[in-house]
Amino acid sequence: MANIHTLGLNGVPQARLRAANRRPVGADGRWVLYWMVTARRPRFNFALERAAAWSRHLGLPLVVLEALRSDYPWASDRLHRFVLDGMADNVAAFEQGPALYYPYVEPEPGAGRGLLEALASSAAVVVTDHFPTFFVPRMVTAAARRLPVLVETVDGNGLLPLDLADREFATAHAFRRFLQRHLADHLEPLPLADPLADLPEERARMPAEVLRSWPPAPRPRLVGPQLLKALPIDHDVPAAPVRGGFRAAATVLDVFLKERLGDYSELARQPDADATSGLSPYLHFGHVAVHEVFVEVMRRAHWTIEDVSGPADGRRSGWWGARASVEQFLDQLVTWRELGYQFCHHRPDHDRYTSLPDWARRTLAEHAADPREHLYSCDELAAAATHDHLWNAAQRQLTREGRLHTYLRMLWGKKILEWSPDPETALATMIELNNRYALDGRDPNSTSGIFWVLGRHDRPWGPERPIFGKVRYMSSANTARKLRVAEYLERYA
Repeated sequence: MANIHTLGLNGVPQARLRAANRRPVGADGRWVLYWMVTARRPRFNFALERAAAWSRHLGLPLVVLEALRSDYPWASDRLHRFVLDGMADNVAAFEQGPALYYPYVEPEPGAGRGLLEALASSAAVVVTDHFPTFFVPRMVTAAARRLPVLVETVDGNGLLPLDLADREFATAHAFRRFLQRHLADHLEPLPLADPLADLPEERARMPAEVLRSWPPAPRPRLVGPQLLKALPIDHDVPAAPVRGGFRAAATVLDVFLKERLGDYSELARQPDADATSGLSPYLHFGHVAVHEVFVEVMRRAHWTIEDVSGPADGRRSGWWGARASVEQFLDQLVTWRELGYQFCHHRPDHDRYTSLPDWARRTLAEHAADPREHLYSCDELAAAATHDHLWNAAQRQLTREGRLHTYLRMLWGKKILEWSPDPETALATMIELNNRYALDGRDPNSTSGIFWVLGRHDRPWGPERPIFGKVRYMSSANTARKLRVAEYLERYA
């Protein structure tokens, strides 16, 4: 097998590369295949950059496969529409370049079976994305066992490579210390804005039998509303009122930097202000890279790595040497987001109750039989049919728009714990509601937010309370006193 560490392919750091099988590089390959799974964008994409490097190295054309299954968990109009928007953007981005982009939308469960194998049978090497949760790790592992050539996975998830640490981190403070010690060594090289420059000029030609068996979706069909109606997905969850795709992501980022970043530290927690970045869905679906967000934030802040001024002591602010709003945003974008990715990467049980810290499971068990003043079923919660007006407003935002205000997301989860018959049921309910309705569900970041409700990445709190025990308590009344929520309540009445 060709050694990926000695091939001399420049660009993507070795710490981000893994061989997913022990197959050789195909001697008779007709192209290099990039199986685009979670980094669904044509730019600032380490995996696409790696595939392009293979293409140049072998002198073979590049094929990019982006496929959308119809039977993934929680498949709905909302999630499909966001992905289809991105696929339409990608069609336009790739059509004039040297790489052949193959967008496939599965019309019914199982219809896409065999497509990856058909393309890989003519490939010299397959490159794909590493993503540490949902069904993706199992899918990639199973595919790598079947495919006849080398399969590489590329980690473009965060500023720090996931393999850099050998364990998960119990708290944000512990991870922040690790990040502050190592980040400066991994800010370069950054993914390229144009990873497809200087590719072999000849485009791949797709066999007629592949086109017949798995016809690619043209851009007009991806954009039109009729496609969604014909698919066997959940039509009860409508499309969200925001567009997906890397072009929309660039617009959202630009608006945030121009209009919201300056006041982020003062307004981000205020529901009335609606001053969060709005980038979470685009990061989740891979329509924007965290590296691009980071670079744009720091460029507009006139920041360089030499501005880092704090010791590596885990402090929340001051280490970056930037103004308060930038530092607070980076703590969300880098520390908390990548803490969740690290945990999912190192803990196979990251989405199960057993992954909670011992102290949290112990205290929740001690209070599992405590009386509950209110109990609501998952269906009642989904319908925002509780006695709590602020919680109902948050749930309506989730069902209508596919998002939850960052601070209210914490309260949303705490109340579900309080209104469920036991903590295991509360966890199942949070996962169901989050993953069904949230555009950024099914993600390490939202997964860690759900488990934070039950004590992950937190510490024991006093006084000990019914139901919660030593797990941190939150109430709607206290939240309404601390934050401005009048306009939020009216907006989502």
